[in-house]
Amino acid sequence: MSNPSEQSHVTSEPASGLESLRDFVASTFESITDFFSTPGLDNIITILGLIVGGTFAVRKYRQIQKKEKSDASTLSDTQTQSTKEIPPLNVDSKTKISHTQSHVGPPTHMPVPGQKSLRIALLYKRHAEPDETLLRLLEEQLTAAGHSVFIDRHLTIGVEWARQIDREIHQADAVIPLLSEKSAHSEMLLSELEIARQAAREQNGRPRILPLRIRDEGPLPNGLSSIVGRLQYSLWHGPKDDTRVVHELLGSLANPSDPNERPVELEMIGGAVPLNARFYVVRPTDRAFQDAVARRDTVVLIKGARQMGKTSLLVRGVHQARESGVRAVLTDFQKLTARELDDLTCFYIALGNMLADQLRIDVYPKDTWEDRRSPNANFEHWLRQEVLEKSDKPLLWAIDEADRLFDRDFGSEVFGLFRAWHNDRVLDPDGPWSRFTLAIAYATEAHLFIQDPNQSPFNIGTHITLSDFTRHQTADLNQRHGAPLREGAELLGFYRLLGGQPYLVRRGLNVLVEQRPSLDEFTTRAVQDDGPFGGHLRRMLMMLSRDAGLYDIVRGLLQEQPCPDFASFYRLRSAGVAAGESMEEAHLRCELYTLYLQKHLL
Repeated sequence: MSNPSEQSHVTSEPASGLESLRDFVASTFESITDFFSTPGLDNIITILGLIVGGTFAVRKYRQIQKKEKSDASTLSDTQTQSTKEIPPLNVDSKTKISHTQSHVGPPTHMPVPGQKSLRIALLYKRHAEPDETLLRLLEEQLTAAGHSVFIDRHLTIGVEWARQIDREIHQADAVIPLLSEKSAHSEMLLSELEIARQAAREQNGRPRILPLRIRDEGPLPNGLSSIVGRLQYSLWHGPKDDTRVVHELLGSLANPSDPNERPVELEMIGGAVPLNARFYVVRPTDRAFQDAVARRDTVVLIKGARQMGKTSLLVRGVHQARESGVRAVLTDFQKLTARELDDLTCFYIALGNMLADQLRIDVYPKDTWEDRRSPNANFEHWLRQEVLEKSDKPLLWAIDEADRLFDRDFGSEVFGLFRAWHNDRVLDPDGPWSRFTLAIAYATEAHLFIQDPNQSPFNIGTHITLSDFTRHQTADLNQRHGAPLREGAELLGFYRLLGGQPYLVRRGLNVLVEQRPSLDEFTTRAVQDDGPFGGHLRRMLMMLSRDAGLYDIVRGLLQEQPCPDFASFYRLRSAGVAAGESMEEAHLRCELYTLYLQKHLL
């Protein structure tokens, strides 16, 4: 029995139609001769049948013979014409070109003295063209350059065949997959590439994967993209690219230190995502906010737990509003000082100053402030007279981190004023308030702090709630990061671990791209205090340790006990620790939090 690796290089060419007919005719007349030696009616009938069949075969033989002569003449004329159109290759006296070649390929690459001979596996889809033509070209050129080439050409499929492929890929220094429109959907090719990727993880990057794309640079199927999506590749459009492609592959093989992948330019995680960020995930809430501004809704409420993307949504909404001709400003309550948050007059003056600076208004609240009016009346007077009535353009005022007012003594007065502007617009639909939209981003349940619902803007207007990333959105981000996770079990495991929490997902993908751990390694490190999420997890633990009530409730959730009261449930959900639509459905937000808090609280 021959060696499997030797069998893998054996090919069998099918006989031509002419040769098959010759064999048939010879067999027919041989049978006639045998039957003539034995008399009998049955044999006579059989002989007559063979004579008729033989006559037909001879006639068919002559037709094919005539056609092949005609085709040969046409082919000769075509080759003569093609030879005139192809510029001659620059060859020296030692270079010989076979007259039997129907395709003028690249010059054969001879082994370079001192160059290491490599083991190379060529991966392809059988019976696909031009894949197999390229396969033969690469086999010839790589072998001529001194490399050992493995190609799976087994005719017998079985367990040993599968084991041999696995061994060859593991032993290879490089694998070259031929990726065409047909092969891109080959499950066998995908399986071989998965073996190569796993082998590279286990063997310090060996084998290298050097893709050759055939006539197509479009998106690859998800499974294939997760393996070769970030890799540099050679591109073949036609025979004119033969020489270039061979040179590129030989160059990559000769220079293993060259970067094998197109680097993914990662972005800093934390805070608002820049407007030009590649990794911003557009969610339905983006469209909802944009539509609300276009309708000039009076109040737009954007609610979401910590690190859900509220600021990023506001930034984009303000930018889009400005692009459409709306005056738009963003006020971050985080910028207010302790003094400005302790005194209502100081608060309004600081707020007005920030608005005036962004709108480039020369009149500040202090310029129109009168002691005879209350702080609310003074601020409203300035906003209406100096901001709204002096311009016909709509105004979007976006407020971020509104939660900072919830526990202030004057918080209810401020939010009561915001609610009053909504009422003024209803009473005077053509007045200046009709051009005013107030967008408020917050995390905490407002009703826990504002007792009078008639003094709250949080029970009117347009409500937009930010949710965690879906599996589809996480998969999309994975692709944009170069697909460090394979579709299927890996991606699902990653999603379950982090629960789609936007900050955790983006941070996790950055780690996978930069450090390239396996998913098991990533999961093990994720729950460690000094792991990739260490700062985030320690902050959560510190927050719980400062509140004995929440600490005990989280311990209860870890032991599958229900949340005892609404206030605690809302606080945990606003902090991003718990999730669920109701107190009865309360649970920790993701597996990462469960694993980490089990380690520290139980």
